[in-house]
Amino acid sequence: MDEALMLQLVLWLPLAGLFALLLVPAGAGDAIRRLSLWTMLVQAALCVWLYLRFDPAVAGLQFATRMPWIEDWGVFFSIGLDGTNLLLVLLTGFLGPIVVAGSFSAITKDVKLFYAMVFLIQFAMIGTFLAQDLFVFYLFWETMLIPMFLMIGIWGGERRIYATLKFVLYTAFGSILMLAAVIWLVLAAQQAAGPGAAPSFAFEDLVKVPLTREAQTWLFAAFGLSFAIKVPIFPLHTWLPDAHVEAPTTGSVILAGVLLKMGTYGFIKLGFPLFPDATATFTPLIMLLAVASIVIGAGLALVQDDIKKFITYSSISHLGYVMLGLVSLNLIGIQGAIVQMVSHGLVAAGLFLVIGMIYERCHTRELAAYGGLAQALPAYSVAFMLLTLASIGLPTTSGFTGEFLVLLGAFNAAWARHLSGDSFALVAAVLAASGVILGALYMLRFAARFLFGPTRAPGLEQGHVHDLVPREKAILAALLAAIFWLGLFPDEPMRKTELAARQYQQLVATSRLPAATAAAPATLATVAGAPR
Repeated sequence: MDEALMLQLVLWLPLAGLFALLLVPAGAGDAIRRLSLWTMLVQAALCVWLYLRFDPAVAGLQFATRMPWIEDWGVFFSIGLDGTNLLLVLLTGFLGPIVVAGSFSAITKDVKLFYAMVFLIQFAMIGTFLAQDLFVFYLFWETMLIPMFLMIGIWGGERRIYATLKFVLYTAFGSILMLAAVIWLVLAAQQAAGPGAAPSFAFEDLVKVPLTREAQTWLFAAFGLSFAIKVPIFPLHTWLPDAHVEAPTTGSVILAGVLLKMGTYGFIKLGFPLFPDATATFTPLIMLLAVASIVIGAGLALVQDDIKKFITYSSISHLGYVMLGLVSLNLIGIQGAIVQMVSHGLVAAGLFLVIGMIYERCHTRELAAYGGLAQALPAYSVAFMLLTLASIGLPTTSGFTGEFLVLLGAFNAAWARHLSGDSFALVAAVLAASGVILGALYMLRFAARFLFGPTRAPGLEQGHVHDLVPREKAILAALLAAIFWLGLFPDEPMRKTELAARQYQQLVATSRLPAATAAAPATLATVAGAPR
């Protein structure tokens, strides 16, 4: 079978599952769940096959498809795998069956609609990672909003409407700015290509467009704000706690496991490579905000009494390391950022799952209501503690691999700048390293209150709360296996990402300023008069 067709199957399989759901009666909940699970398992198996077949010695796209779509606009349906998106596609495929199986007992209302939304968001997330055309990328990017909006709005908590509106307003604002920047950039590229040239949305064409420093600044601000909201970076993070708290467990797993990676992926795929001169200008600010996310996220996690908010602020802190690694422009730091994206997806998904499992049993999110779980629920407590240690960054876990590489890369880059008289990056790296200590502090403090001490959780004293069932054990075992695999054997995935990391490093280090600034095609005035 054509390997490019296999990648298309990975993309279109969730949409096929969605249409298959239409043939199943709405009341047949078990049949809907089985169909959803098997579809996701097949997709996960295909993602593993593509990962194993991916050749780390080949630069550029593999398993690629490029077909004309709207030729007059220069739009092509272009998808492919490279070292930048390979692990993220694998992560998304791996979490698919976990998301479905994890919601079996939690979702009892509008089951058919719920799994249709799971299929739709899986399709949109995979499409966003695979897209190699800016029009296609933006289309998938916007499609993700619809199912997440409905997941929170229909199956969320008491304040779900408020959380949904806040989520949509934040992300829609960023998306509108990015749409304006997309149009500006494509028109600039068309004008730079010469009279009569057709427009192009292809990444490989747009990354070569010469842009003035002013144009890069405005375009980077528009793209960067959209991506920063999605990460989210401090101080644009305030929508996330409300979204997580009100979302059902499945929504939180998707949000933390994959959706937040869209922001960091947007930076590494588009934001930094397209506008390298603006990136150099904004690097100190991005570094400052990354460190603020690490430290302030950790500080906010320390004072939380809501167990879902606690995991949320922990996520914000850990994603700060990804941004720090990306702006280090050090090969070790860049690869560490990619590993950290995957690690965070696995660990945060696992933490939200175990929090959802205990919430189903005790129906409270207040930390003060818990205690004594280690004695009452031993299997649950072992899984929770292993996820806690992975979040802290215990050696042998993926958390250690990602954070260690990011900090090593950040210190290497910062020391070189320090020797040339710029100590800002070194101070930022030291502060970022303090986040590791803060992470251990808030996670171990939380575990001590949550698992040990007197039994306070409703139903625990009477023995009414049962330990993990086989389905839950299988879900958590799969996640923990992936966490320890990435922690113990990071060499193979890092070899598969190395060439892409080097290409990213080169693109961001290459100036895109035009030879003659006066003749640059990308000022507001010239783009407004570009041929259409």
